[in-house]
Amino acid sequence: MRRAKVGGILFWSLENIRYLCGFTGGDGVLIAAGQERTFMSDSRYKEQARQETRDATFRKYTRKEEGVARFIQSLRVKRLGFESAAIPYESYRKLKEKLSRVSLVPLTGEIARLRIRKEPEELENIRRAIQIASQSFSDTLGRFKPGVRERVVAEWLEWRMRRRGGERTSFDTIVASGPRAALPHGLASEKRMQEKETVVVDFGVRFKGYCSDETKTLVLGEPETKQKKIYEIVRRAQDRAMRAIRPGVNVRQIDAAAREVIARAGYGKFFGHGTGHGVGLAVHEEPTISPRGRGFVEEGMVFTVEPGIYLPGWGGVRLEDMVLVTARGCEVLTVLSKDLKENIYAR
Repeated sequence: MRRAKVGGILFWSLENIRYLCGFTGGDGVLIAAGQERTFMSDSRYKEQARQETRDATFRKYTRKEEGVARFIQSLRVKRLGFESAAIPYESYRKLKEKLSRVSLVPLTGEIARLRIRKEPEELENIRRAIQIASQSFSDTLGRFKPGVRERVVAEWLEWRMRRRGGERTSFDTIVASGPRAALPHGLASEKRMQEKETVVVDFGVRFKGYCSDETKTLVLGEPETKQKKIYEIVRRAQDRAMRAIRPGVNVRQIDAAAREVIARAGYGKFFGHGTGHGVGLAVHEEPTISPRGRGFVEEGMVFTVEPGIYLPGWGGVRLEDMVLVTARGCEVLTVLSKDLKENIYAR
């Protein structure tokens, strides 16, 4: 607040609200002004808020924007920071109209960095989410065979993650086989997997709000020469990126380490997304490991390393692990093997 020269901050995103005061429900705002924090929501969450929130008082509103504006007016702040990346435009418009005497100051990077370094309790929840996802993937291995629909495999994997204690998936599960593996976000479809195809599986689960995120690429049968080649290029790119991680390194250097391996092999134009992203209460958060990423690696960060090659009409390979930045490098948090020989599934 001092750096932004504001008298208070209006938090709108549920992830930041949970991080700052513990509320896990589906609607509300948090207002920090001076040393005071006030959580506001409607009657649906009154009891839940009183049970969950810490270091914040609760106030009820009937109409969200109207109630929030009235409370802010009572604070007599002249400049109010707000989460510009989280608040819907229509809500912003209504607040601006009702707070004509208050300067609304958009905050972006300052807010994004709040959760960038993970505390021990957060790491414990992330490790548990990874454990649930890993065990559930192992439960699902018998479903990866020719003739089975992608959707059936995804649904089984999601069911196993819930049975093992996951709250819900981190995102819609990706199962993309054969030519569909060239789609970086190829959600599970009605397509039946076929022998000799590669299958990209991107999955994750939440535990106490914290996410896991991992991608495996499988081969259904003995891999062909091109499959081996593409797989090993991606594997080398991931390994090179991981070896570049250490405190103080620019995030772009990590991305460049992976991208250089793929480009030198002649597939640079087939790797179109960033090399990684932060994971925590949101499955995509700071830092961003890409050519446009900003900032430097810090001890305690958790992010993914996920290079890929996607060839239209043929298929693709992506390998994704989550890492924790340590004092001297990084610790790989995900545990499922990415060696090709352990990802071949024959009849």
